[in-house]
Amino acid sequence: MHKTSKGLKIFAFLVYFFLLAPLVIIVFASFGPDKSLTFPPRGFSLKWMANIFKVEMFRKTFLISIKISVIGTLIALVLGIPAAYALSRYNFRGKSFFNGIFLSPALIPGIVLGFSLLKYLVIYFKLPIYTSLLIGHVIIIIPYIIRVISSSLSNFDYSIEEASMSLGANKVKTFFTVVLPNIRSGVIAAFILAFINSFNNVPVSLFLTGPGLSTLPIQMLIYVEYNFDPTIAALSVILMAMTAVLMFIIEKTLGLSYFAK
Repeated sequence: MHKTSKGLKIFAFLVYFFLLAPLVIIVFASFGPDKSLTFPPRGFSLKWMANIFKVEMFRKTFLISIKISVIGTLIALVLGIPAAYALSRYNFRGKSFFNGIFLSPALIPGIVLGFSLLKYLVIYFKLPIYTSLLIGHVIIIIPYIIRVISSSLSNFDYSIEEASMSLGANKVKTFFTVVLPNIRSGVIAAFILAFINSFNNVPVSLFLTGPGLSTLPIQMLIYVEYNFDPTIAALSVILMAMTAVLMFIIEKTLGLSYFAK
């Protein structure tokens, strides 16, 4: 038993080392003074952090990514909250089918989904690039909205809803005044989690971006094709810090253990 426990600890350490070592290297390399990525760095410098704000396309695509992620997440919430409520509240024919449909974007490989959206949204329906990109991001974050909101609703006592309606409130008023306030923390967590996944998405965005319209992760890929300086490492550190802050907010809002349900 002791040997098994020790073996598991070693295995866990190796897994964490494998996952965290590249991140540690990127963090240290981003503060190096050299014009190329070097580890360990031969000094300390913030010039690559400053260089991020000198690259116009980074500033432009950052704003585009923020806009797409915020609008896409809000649309996904408008669609996902009622869907999660219906799936959690009622039993009806085809419930499993609809649940599978809503969760399928998280199961389909991103490259396959991105190519399919390119074929039908851009080529077949000839939608504008911005509209297609927005639809694509809504589709990929719907599963996160459904999952988190459904988890919140699983702890909701529907007798409160029934009591509200028995006192004269209709279903719509009851939903907005009773149900929604009680799952507020879940809605906030769903928004943050969906925003992170939308902002950092690469596979779908890669197929749906075009001339004059790109997202920050795609622009980072383009940048490293022609440049090998630590600017991308510095930008990656900022994005990691932003993600860590948002995940900290989720933890304080709802608790990360909530997503394991």
